Amino acid sequence: MLTLKVSGMTCGGCINAVTRAVQSQDPQATVQADLATQMVNLETTLTPAQASQLITEAGFPVLA
Repeated sequence: MLTLKVSGMTCGGCINAVTRAVQSQDPQATVQADLATQMVNLETTLTPAQASQLITEAGFPVLA
């Protein structure tokens, strides 16, 4: 499991956008996001760098 701190998520639409971004490269990935904590848990074959880049490109910066 990969956990990332993602900024800018405010609604279900944001979670869907993050999910689509990850699943564009790993269709089998599961994404769980918590809007209150801005944490995203991923079950994916992507590396942390790949997942972070996809999420950032979708408009949601990943924080270190």
